Amino acid sequence: MITLLLTYNVLAENITAISPITTALKQRMIQGNSWKKGCPVPLENLRYLQLKYLNFQGKTSLGEMIVHKSVAKEVVHIFNELYAIGYPIHTMKLISAYKGDDWQSIEADNTSAFNCRRATGSKNWSKHSYGKAIDLNSIENPYISRTGHIAHKASQKYRKRTHKKHTYADKAILLKNDKATKIFKKYGWKWGGNWPVVKDYQHFFK
Repeated sequence: MITLLLTYNVLAENITAISPITTALKQRMIQGNSWKKGCPVPLENLRYLQLKYLNFQGKTSLGEMIVHKSVAKEVVHIFNELYAIGYPIHTMKLISAYKGDDWQSIEADNTSAFNCRRATGSKNWSKHSYGKAIDLNSIENPYISRTGHIAHKASQKYRKRTHKKHTYADKAILLKNDKATKIFKKYGWKWGGNWPVVKDYQHFFK
């Protein structure tokens, strides 16, 4: 029987579970193509999180995320604080739900962390392969190449980075001085929105 470590957040009235990777979850990850032998992090160094979040309908939902054990507790604190300030998240599923396909996960506007894959345009492992990167609201916060290309059509309207409407999707846009972005910074996470040439506005990493 696996003992769950419970973290309590009084402000958000939240109970978040942190647990090791079970045999059943291991099978989900292998079948979902998010982990396989040869990945740079063994399963015993990963943790499964259940996180409460505010969805785009303004309702509370429970999401799933896998991260490295060294950042698990602070990720819990980060998402508890995001919930407390009313930052909305479209959906939060394991990348296994999309067969480990980053493109499909982004198309679904999914928020996720661990995925054993190479970095975009590189032969090196992505930070996601170590469970130390989070992509947050990937449609509203697109990856923009050095040539200015945005691959996902639904993200085109978010090229100009500004808050203009009082919608949940608009609130999901991440800007440098937003409370949500500062929460990550407070815990020592870096942001792809600060990169000088390429911009990866969804991407936070340790």
